Amino acid sequence: MFYDEKIETASPEELKKIQSERLVDAVKRVYENVSYYREKMDAVGLKPEDIKSVDDLHKLPFTYKQDLRNAYPFGAFALPKSQVARIHASSGTTGKQTVVGLTNQDIDMWANCVARCLTSIGVTNDDIIQVAYGYGLFTGGLGLHYGSEKICALTVPVSGGNTRRQIQFMQDFKTTVLCCTPSYALFIADELKKMGLTKDDLYLKHGIFGAEPWTEAMRKDIEEKLGLEAHDIYGLSEIIGPGVSMSCLEHDGMHINADHFIPEIIDPETGEVLPEGEKGELVFTCVTKEALPLIRYRTRDLTSLTFQKCACGRTTPRMAKVMGRSDDMLIIRGVNVFPSQIESVLLECPEVEPHYMIYVDRVNNLDIMTIEIEMSDHFHYDSIKEIEKLEKKLNSEIASALGVSGNVKLVEPGRIPRSEGKAKRVIDRRELK
Repeated sequence: MFYDEKIETASPEELKKIQSERLVDAVKRVYENVSYYREKMDAVGLKPEDIKSVDDLHKLPFTYKQDLRNAYPFGAFALPKSQVARIHASSGTTGKQTVVGLTNQDIDMWANCVARCLTSIGVTNDDIIQVAYGYGLFTGGLGLHYGSEKICALTVPVSGGNTRRQIQFMQDFKTTVLCCTPSYALFIADELKKMGLTKDDLYLKHGIFGAEPWTEAMRKDIEEKLGLEAHDIYGLSEIIGPGVSMSCLEHDGMHINADHFIPEIIDPETGEVLPEGEKGELVFTCVTKEALPLIRYRTRDLTSLTFQKCACGRTTPRMAKVMGRSDDMLIIRGVNVFPSQIESVLLECPEVEPHYMIYVDRVNNLDIMTIEIEMSDHFHYDSIKEIEKLEKKLNSEIASALGVSGNVKLVEPGRIPRSEGKAKRVIDRRELK
């Protein structure tokens, strides 16, 4: 099934023509309306008229998350706020979030991208789609919601949490498609078992899972426990949210909506564009977004691309499952977490030192983050209660900064290992083989 067959089966020449026309327009718009793009292009002697097609894409400077952070809150917008209909945001390294603006046309484009993804796995208006991603500034919930409504599927905007109610809705509404993080899908499966139920008590056919790393082993586990076919969906707030790409029924890579988001793979160290099939950092250029067009945005996600026609009939580029990150960002229960966010909290607390270790485990199919923090020599405590009080305070402040909770454990001075080189702050013990 196709949602937009002409685009999804376009020849390489046809797709290149579309991308080139849109790229030329996007570069002109950002140069005229976004100061940091104009400054970057002027710095290398590049003018909009120098970009004539996607063959010239490599000439353009990269955009980094820091550029968006420096422009906080609205400096990256290519339109005045009066024309921006909605804001989403993703976490940044210093507690300030990266602000993403969307016009009504951007929202409609996003909905169409998600509609393509849903249609690619055979979802129709006969399906009942339960959206158990979080709603709000996080793009997951509303992204799937609008795409589901675009194909006129019955949409259940239940959001995350309250797992027994989730299961009750699945039974009562006869939900056929579940959208959530893969770890939450397994948590639902565990709760299902505790309730004395099995997959045979549900009506699920498909699961659309993303927002965090997951493995083929986890896929098989979810499919076995929930009796559905599990699919990868990829996106990030800065680009558009979920719907940048998704796997089809062939499960042979994720189809990129490349008429809107032009992909490249680069060497993360040199910035050199790598050939098809080589692993490197994924870079996107957003050529149709009105409020926040992005030129060569470095996602930091490591993957590879193929431009070969898929057995499903689609000719759009496909990306492999993300194999890791080229920076120190973690994804905890769907939330971006940078160690430096924790450090910024510690620097404001005189009772502790900015020496810490983050341990990430997967317990009962949910990500658990433990943060060991050194107490200061100057912190004099007379009882365990005082330590527990400080741990509680830090837990609250770190949860506020990160947007996700952890478990703070204070340790004696000198306990955290020191390094003469780059400090190792994270030990990720989740199995992602």
